[in-house]
Amino acid sequence: MLPWAFSTLCLLLCLLPSLATSADIPLGSIITPLNASSSWTSPSEAFSLSFVSSQSQASPSLYYPAISYSSVPIWNPPGPPLVDSGGSLRLLQSGNLVLVNSSGNTLWETTTSAIGVTSASLLDTGNLVLKNSSSTLWQSFQHPTDTILQDQDFTFGQTLTSNSYSFSLLQSGNLTLKFNNSIQYFNNGYNATYNRNITSPVLTLKTNGIVQIYDGSLNSTVVIAYSDNYAESEDMFRFLRLDNDGNFRAYSATRGSSVATAHWSAVTEQCDVFGYCGNYGVCTYNDSSPYCICPSQNFEFIDPANPRNGCKRTKDLNECLSNSTMLELNNTQFLTYPPEVSSQQYFVGLTACRQNCLSGGSCVASTALGDGSGLCYLKVTNFVSAYQSATLPSTSYVKVCPPALSNPPRSGSGSNGGSSKVRSWVVVVVVAGTIFCLVALEWGLWWCFCRNSPKFGGSSSSQYALLEYASGAPVQFSYKELHRSTKGFKERLGSGGFGTVYRGLVNHIPVAVKRLEGIEQGEKQFRMEVATISSTHHLNLVRLIGFCSEGRHRLLVYEFMKNGSLDAYLFGDGKHLPWPTRFNIAIGTARGVTYLHEECCDCIVHCDIKPENILLDDNFNAKVSDFGLARLISAKDHRNRTLTSVRGTRGYLAPEWLANLPITSKSDVYSYGMVLLELISGRRNFDVSEGTSRKKFSVWAYEEFERGDIAKVLDQRVVCVDLDMEQIERALKVCFWCIQEQPSMRPSMGKVVQMLEGIMQVERPPPPRVPLETSLNVTGGDDGEVTRSFLAFAAPAAPADSAVELALVKGDEADQSS
Repeated sequence: MLPWAFSTLCLLLCLLPSLATSADIPLGSIITPLNASSSWTSPSEAFSLSFVSSQSQASPSLYYPAISYSSVPIWNPPGPPLVDSGGSLRLLQSGNLVLVNSSGNTLWETTTSAIGVTSASLLDTGNLVLKNSSSTLWQSFQHPTDTILQDQDFTFGQTLTSNSYSFSLLQSGNLTLKFNNSIQYFNNGYNATYNRNITSPVLTLKTNGIVQIYDGSLNSTVVIAYSDNYAESEDMFRFLRLDNDGNFRAYSATRGSSVATAHWSAVTEQCDVFGYCGNYGVCTYNDSSPYCICPSQNFEFIDPANPRNGCKRTKDLNECLSNSTMLELNNTQFLTYPPEVSSQQYFVGLTACRQNCLSGGSCVASTALGDGSGLCYLKVTNFVSAYQSATLPSTSYVKVCPPALSNPPRSGSGSNGGSSKVRSWVVVVVVAGTIFCLVALEWGLWWCFCRNSPKFGGSSSSQYALLEYASGAPVQFSYKELHRSTKGFKERLGSGGFGTVYRGLVNHIPVAVKRLEGIEQGEKQFRMEVATISSTHHLNLVRLIGFCSEGRHRLLVYEFMKNGSLDAYLFGDGKHLPWPTRFNIAIGTARGVTYLHEECCDCIVHCDIKPENILLDDNFNAKVSDFGLARLISAKDHRNRTLTSVRGTRGYLAPEWLANLPITSKSDVYSYGMVLLELISGRRNFDVSEGTSRKKFSVWAYEEFERGDIAKVLDQRVVCVDLDMEQIERALKVCFWCIQEQPSMRPSMGKVVQMLEGIMQVERPPPPRVPLETSLNVTGGDDGEVTRSFLAFAAPAAPADSAVELALVKGDEADQSS
């Protein structure tokens, strides 16, 4: 037994070196498409390199080599280059890894000949490496194609490609997506709000689902995004991929599963991806899924089997060059991104936007944004990508040969065969007759029993329906639709004096749904006021999309602001804004309020300007919300009434508001001044602390301004070497002018904009007298909202515990009646 055991032991010792290197792929190894056992695997067999089918209808018998995780391809040679069944992937004796076709021609190679490669390995990270005995000489991680694996470093200078799309990481730390390596339709990330370059940014996907950037010049990593299954404990494999639809997504697959699920996407709205539907294709949504159509019957699909390949004109423009016309497309926008956005941008109205393109020989389409910006984009390129949605205010035009033919309503596909058509005709008649009878019966019952019942909205008439079709009128939703779109009013975004706001999803578009409270008006008055609000379009106003008025249910549907409200950045933990962004927000807010006061057909007094009602879009542009809602609370003319029933917010109420005096646009100026002070300081204007000598913050701030110590008032989180102190001082002066006790001493909002922009000189303001709210008749909730209250005034230098003298102060009569 001993000689046999000794021989066995010697044999095992001889085999140990080969067992230790069993994962190595020796020089001369070959894999081919049709050999089922022809593959290279990682030690754990989680990853494999083999040939996979191209899965193309045009070339079903072609293949390409790919590294896969449980049948999910995660890397392939760029292209990928396709071979027939006679092709192969070879690791040559020279150390070069090559892909050859059946004719022996090289389609792709690693160009690693004669640098000392002795073997290859597919690691358990999914990385294919060519190496010698001591180091790695080439690796697939440094040559990504369309995928980034977890813990793989994607650096500045590398690029992912998929079809006509590319993804890269800028030196600024931003993620960018481009079409044809020219049209940049996505640019976001670390540098979205900070103007600062970093040295060598690296993008990684962590095993817990966090997409982050790190760099030697940063103190810590910067989180770009969280996968929606972030930190789940289930064992899973994650990766980032640039898909062939132009979107960049984070995926995960349960270990051993061949199904990967997307858990984050860079472009929220797929229709915002440039070229998704090809040239002249229009992207729209069917429920939550994007699909492609042609602009009109003047166009047809290039490939009816694949609508994403785009559309072509049924009659070329050269055939009607002197007699072309413009096809109008409502609720449609031709996507315009850099570098196009700066070359053909104009400030003109709808008619001029249409006419300028029609008369321009090189223009093929144009878009008037309709969001209050007054912008018109002319498309002079040969590639036009469009997005259509009922929530888009844009109107677009495309040049066609007459006549301009709109698309017919969508319908299902017909049936074949004469007898089938007859049966279909009979079914249609029967169904239509049944529906007509049911509708007539329901209408008759409603007319007899419900038309005068307030539960069913009072006496509706055809004139209400006409409001929906008036220019600029919002979409009418049913209560059931909004209840479903908000998942039963589940996700609460915030609340205020006019109601609670919930997040919803309408036609795949995020919206904010406000449930109004305390509405006194009837059906007709409510609809008229909503029509007035919806007619106010401005770049710095939140857009009203639609409304619901069913019985006691009154709701408004607004566009959704991704970055939320201003208060979260001024007073919240962990988030703050640099001074240039704050100053832009101050000017944007002032412009929005100026539009309400001076540029609308009917002056609108906001009555509740505060940081919670200033929302920020994706680029941190300010948009004023809740304007016009005071009109819904009381039916009286806002220009001549005292708003005894309207609620405001403590700290932002003008003295005349609390003293039960007439409300004018100057009341909004006071509230804006308080918001401007908070933008500068980052603190609530009614704060009282030891740092302010137990004085109200606005009083203390003016005293520091008088001493010339402006930096002490400034939010310490924005202090840096390149601050524009002259700009900050100007903003502080404007703030103190706005919060003057007498309305006649406050500037109009139009002058506020001019003073902030430096167009108008700002004189040194007198000390404002600050209102102190007494406990008389003050009501409200946790958010500080109060109703009418008496007001006590104290001079800025008066101690906090001095006697309070009640007074009613009347402003200039001419100003009060303006």
